[in-house]
Amino acid sequence: MTIPRILVVDDDQDMRQMVTQFLRQNGAMALPAGTEADVRKHLDGGRVDLILLDVMLGDENGLEICARLRSEQDVPIIMVSALSADHQRMEGYEVGADDYIAKPFNPDLLLARVKAVLSRARRSSSLVHRRNTKTFEFHGWAYNAKRGEVLSPAGIQVTLSRRELALLQTLVANPHIPLTREEIAAALDVTGDTGQTADATGRAIDVLVGRLRSKIEKNPKDPQILRTERGVGYVFSADVTVQDQ
Repeated sequence: MTIPRILVVDDDQDMRQMVTQFLRQNGAMALPAGTEADVRKHLDGGRVDLILLDVMLGDENGLEICARLRSEQDVPIIMVSALSADHQRMEGYEVGADDYIAKPFNPDLLLARVKAVLSRARRSSSLVHRRNTKTFEFHGWAYNAKRGEVLSPAGIQVTLSRRELALLQTLVANPHIPLTREEIAAALDVTGDTGQTADATGRAIDVLVGRLRSKIEKNPKDPQILRTERGVGYVFSADVTVQDQ
């Protein structure tokens, strides 16, 4: 399973640190933020799977932030607040929150709610993926997800295997985000029920990356698009633009 990237938004540094640490201890990549500007920097910088958003953020209003985010994208949002009356919860749902948790909360309850929202989001995303009609453009290349076609900057169609296409799909959906071999394997379902060891899975990903590089890089020995991220795995370094067909 891909490690979820969760944005913890709270102006209380102690609370933000406590929740961030707890989520990290339970298998998530938790990213702290204190303001709407911080939230947008994280969203612009890469994938965010879920946002834990405090209602009262100093001079900022979490409900208003939620409404603005919801008008722009579909990232799941859980509101967190000391305000727990029914009408206050309803305000959260009305601006597009997926869930609402009252402070103080049991950390295990928070984790269960986070997992439930992520699970719903994954099911929804899988349906979107199956009917993907987008074209991804990078470094002059174009990948048509609907037809499974890849065109080089010269306009020549390049044939990729099913696995290579799946890898490319994963990478263009997560540009500039270092991905571990385990994350890539989970996204491609490389391990499945075969019982491969982590080392065997890692080698399989390395081979697959090498094959894709041989087709999209000018010099596969000095890759500029699909780079190795030392100590992590791989990162798709190209800017990606997405067009709906």
